[in-house]
Amino acid sequence: MQIFVRPNGAAQCLYGEEIDLKALGALDIKRASHVEPDANKPGEWIADLAPVGGPLFTGFTSRAEALDAEAKWLNNQMRWYNVHVVRE
Repeated sequence: MQIFVRPNGAAQCLYGEEIDLKALGALDIKRASHVEPDANKPGEWIADLAPVGGPLFTGFTSRAEALDAEAKWLNNQMRWYNVHVVRE
């Protein structure tokens, strides 16, 4: 699980249960995408990132592939807000 910190101090991540996020403070959890079977192509899956202004990915043969593409895209977008803290 990767947690990205924006310059204003807000943390952002792809939700997971590896870390108890409540320990970081108040939470604002929102759906970032919809991973669903493709209604137009039986047996295929889509990852629709429209809720966060992202693309629609299609043509996945498994839900796991669609979830992986979703996570990669979301983590790549959040990376732009990452702040690296260097301790000396």
